[in-house]
Amino acid sequence: MTDLVALRAANLRRYNVAKLTRNFAGIARRLIEPTAKARYQLVSQRTGVPWAVIAVIHMRESSQDWTASLAQGDPWNRVSVHVPAGRGPFRSWEDAAVDALANCHPYAARNKDWSIGGTLTKLEEYNGLGYAAKGRPSPYIWAGTNQYTSGKYVRDGVYDPNTVDTQPGCANLLMTMMSMDPTIKFAGTVMPVTPTPTVTPTERPTPPPPSITNPAKGSIGAFIADLFSKIFGRKS
Repeated sequence: MTDLVALRAANLRRYNVAKLTRNFAGIARRLIEPTAKARYQLVSQRTGVPWAVIAVIHMRESSQDWTASLAQGDPWNRVSVHVPAGRGPFRSWEDAAVDALANCHPYAARNKDWSIGGTLTKLEEYNGLGYAAKGRPSPYIWAGTNQYTSGKYVRDGVYDPNTVDTQPGCANLLMTMMSMDPTIKFAGTVMPVTPTPTVTPTERPTPPPPSITNPAKGSIGAFIADLFSKIFGRKS
């Protein structure tokens, strides 16, 4: 049995050192698009699952197909035939999504830990813990980052160490979405350090404004100052 506490810690460590190796910005942009975001937020309000998490599940399970259920990608207006089977039909994509999150394994609506480690672990549970049992990073989470190179279950119970998952991993998507939408936040993430501004060699200090003791060049003040200098500055 997988130690979920250890897996949360491992996923937190991986996230905070992960670097993107593939660009999924186009996909991330579709997930945070206002109309899509509003639909995810409706489901979030009914389940307590962060809307960004719902968005990445939607992408991984059905390539963001609004006619497909969040649970397994089957049409939500029919009874599902893939695991979890026997769900539906539903009146809308939103109703099917609520059912998937509240009534189907791994019961994401019951989760109380939405730190980044807890979030990634719940997403990994959504796909299955076979990779964790092997001590391998799950491509469902880490594909498209330097935390994953190869290895994939090509069908139920069959693991191929040489197959590379080309789909966007959940961590990659969340990182990219957070860079585009600052309202998406998860506890435990390492925030980037804002660099201290430096003066470049081409920059010059701003000169002080003109004054009586420092008149502007070419002004009447400069003429009078020059005259006084010539009169009182001469040696006797």
